[in-house]
Amino acid sequence: MTHATKVRRALISVSDKEGLVERAKALAGFGIELVSTGGTSRVLKEAGLDVKDVADLTGYPEMMDGRVKTLHPAVHGGLLYLRDNDSHKADAERHGIEAIDLVYINLYPFEATVVSGAGFEDCIENIDIGGPAMLRAAAKNGDFVSVCTDGGDLDAVLAEMASTGGRVSRDTSRKLAAKTYARTAAYDAAISGWYAKQLGESAPDWVGFGGQLGEALRYGENPHQKAAFYVTGESRPGVATARQLQGKALSYNNINDTDAAYELIGELGDDVPAVAIIKHANPCGVALGDSVIEAYREALACDSTSAFGGIVALNRPLDEATAQEITSIFTEVVIAPGADDAAVEVFKKKKNLRLLLTDGLPDPAAPGTFVKTVAGGLLVQDRDFGRITKDDLKVVTKLAPTDAQLDDLLFAWRVAKHVKSNTIVYAKDRATVGIGAGQMSRIDSARIAARKAEDAKEKEGFDTLRTTGCVAASDAFFPFPDGMLAAAAAGASAIIQPGGSIRDDDVIAAADEAGLAMVLTGMRHFRH
Repeated sequence: MTHATKVRRALISVSDKEGLVERAKALAGFGIELVSTGGTSRVLKEAGLDVKDVADLTGYPEMMDGRVKTLHPAVHGGLLYLRDNDSHKADAERHGIEAIDLVYINLYPFEATVVSGAGFEDCIENIDIGGPAMLRAAAKNGDFVSVCTDGGDLDAVLAEMASTGGRVSRDTSRKLAAKTYARTAAYDAAISGWYAKQLGESAPDWVGFGGQLGEALRYGENPHQKAAFYVTGESRPGVATARQLQGKALSYNNINDTDAAYELIGELGDDVPAVAIIKHANPCGVALGDSVIEAYREALACDSTSAFGGIVALNRPLDEATAQEITSIFTEVVIAPGADDAAVEVFKKKKNLRLLLTDGLPDPAAPGTFVKTVAGGLLVQDRDFGRITKDDLKVVTKLAPTDAQLDDLLFAWRVAKHVKSNTIVYAKDRATVGIGAGQMSRIDSARIAARKAEDAKEKEGFDTLRTTGCVAASDAFFPFPDGMLAAAAAGASAIIQPGGSIRDDDVIAAADEAGLAMVLTGMRHFRH
């Protein structure tokens, strides 16, 4: 094998010690000298392995509660010196620095510490200093040093060494070096992001984002686009943290749409059974009900054509009857906070249908970060965690909505938050009856939502249009009365919208003339 390094000495320092002893024994089996630190060294010695402490290399004991132990030329020189550089070799010999050919280092669990809700000082103490320094030093010398940031890396190296007489190819060590810089970048991004939040900085001078590969995807939105799914470690219930019980692997579009579906179901809470059906990241039917199956039927009735091949999200555990109903039509993904055994058995008959289970619902009011790429940059903003209650609503028309209308108005408003702008949502009796999404003008969204209701009447055999006497929600203000009047023409009797247009008075006057009740939220929900 050309361009391969014989591994003679390995430095091991790991926070996560799962599989540590077995992997260290495998290294020792190649005659490799083991060097280690602190707790890692103790575990290896207790297992009967011959291990040299880093202090034996440096001549200095660990100090300052372990903050200082590996920051020394004996360590970093052993990692960094070029094995084919005569000057470097002379310096190493002059100062008694021996080469370190392999490192196995996983970092202090900073990300997990933050997720656990630990306090400031605990988070600070879980910022690794020596680990990233050694990883970066070893990776810089990746032509000669194999850098393993997790057990899987070391397993792959051990497998290669078994077939090469204890050598590691340059190709392998360079791939490991590249991965190392990605790992330390993600680690630093997590630290800097956390610190910015502690300081209340919404626009720090530099920003970084990192994630760990969840899975490589067959392709992106379209077959000619490459894609992968990365997880950030955030504990928010949803597609990234769900357990997939069955079905084929999720696609890029599946992941995107399932996220949209579960974020919407989180918006509705868990007080009343709720179901949302999503297609292309837009809801095509959402409903509350006295039971999950009732909510599903009402959601489906809004637009059963679009629901074909959609994503179904529930806010209650899935039961057998609901499972049978959902599986009666083609569905891509179902996500819910649990499922009983009978429901799981129903799904097993549909081997390609994905069933994802979570440990709860996402909190719609929890802060978070949304990132979008643009040419040459990133747009970064808060997750839209704005919430409106009945107490926040301002009645601006002569006619005030009834209590039942207020309930429907708030329901429609929460659904509209998760529909692409421009948005019009018609709702009645705790269910959507028409949804218009993503149009260039609000009046077009109103018309499309009305047409959806007409199509549903024809397909489902309703005696009357379900929009008759409905309420309407608009994600942003009406710049002119025409969009609102289009909603009224579709059957809406009450309107919820943010307000804030210079023509609010004209819109309100038009609402009064049309006999509509209208409330303002003072908050818009653009979703592009």
